[in-house]
Amino acid sequence: MATTKTANYTAAQIEKMVEMYEELGNEGLETIGEAIGKSVRSVRSKLVREGVYIASPKKASVKKEMGPTKKELLNDLEAILGFDVTPLQGATKAGIESLIAYASAKSA
Repeated sequence: MATTKTANYTAAQIEKMVEMYEELGNEGLETIGEAIGKSVRSVRSKLVREGVYIASPKKASVKKEMGPTKKELLNDLEAILGFDVTPLQGATKAGIESLIAYASAKSA
């Protein structure tokens, strides 16, 4: 028993889609979808299968300066206070920084 597969896109739809994509690029996927009555995801998939879709380059993530690590802060706090601060490992960085500022002000 042979099954026939129905096409989701006609040749005319494909031709129109490719022409519009070459003109509009990735920003026009929604417009293309509306013009041929398909979803953006469907249009993108068909363009990929046709070999014309070019993925948008991903934005490079900006690495933000995080300052010293918690471990470095705890080492600094231990040097100021002179005793083991291992129990403070669960504290937040902001809390440790606050303790360092307080201990530094008291020791000055």
